[in-house]
Amino acid sequence: MKLDPSFIWTAFVQLLGVIPTTLYITLVSVLVGFVIGTVVALIRIYKVPVLYPIALGYVTFIRGTPMLTHLLLIYFGLPILVDGLATYFGWGFSSVSIPMIGFAYISFSITAGAYMSEVVRSGLLAVDRGQIEAAHSVGMTTPQALRRIVFPQALAASLPNLSNSVIGMLHGSTLAFTVSVVDINAKAQIVASTNWKFFEAYLAAAAIFWGLTVLIERLTSLIEKRINLYNRGGVV
Repeated sequence: MKLDPSFIWTAFVQLLGVIPTTLYITLVSVLVGFVIGTVVALIRIYKVPVLYPIALGYVTFIRGTPMLTHLLLIYFGLPILVDGLATYFGWGFSSVSIPMIGFAYISFSITAGAYMSEVVRSGLLAVDRGQIEAAHSVGMTTPQALRRIVFPQALAASLPNLSNSVIGMLHGSTLAFTVSVVDINAKAQIVASTNWKFFEAYLAAAAIFWGLTVLIERLTSLIEKRINLYNRGGVV
């Protein structure tokens, strides 16, 4: 077998069309996961009654099981739940109406939420609790102190780990092909199946993932520099 450089470029061009699908999956899962993770982190930090053991169990279960398992559980379990509720309440909606990419959105958001909860929690715990007490002394409520003082510092401290989480979800999005979503890896397989040049097709896919990863790292670096400039009292 000989390497065909021209087909690497051919595959690369054809893969460009599915980059938005991969980015949509990554973006939705990261944003929704961040919201879930923030809520879970706050519940665990403040040990909210009833919700605390649920949050702890959620994080333990998700982090203790593979991402692919979450996707398959959602793919096979969600239709049973949706159809059961639809029958009970007489809804006209059924699981058939759920697009395949919807299963990926839901599953990956749940997965991201568990991992990001640990990132957010570590960032919040890194902020000196005396700052919250100082905020209370000037009349701020706890939500105000969290929003104005704690969260900005926690996000700055958590930025490298958040960047790693985004990159992890970008790479994890390749599992979406399991539920028939055509992402970069799935498209590479489709392109290669025409002439069995799988090595060249996956080289093109690897180049695209590498490029997207470098882009995320560069954006993170720019944000870090901006934050550090503000911390030094600079103006941009």
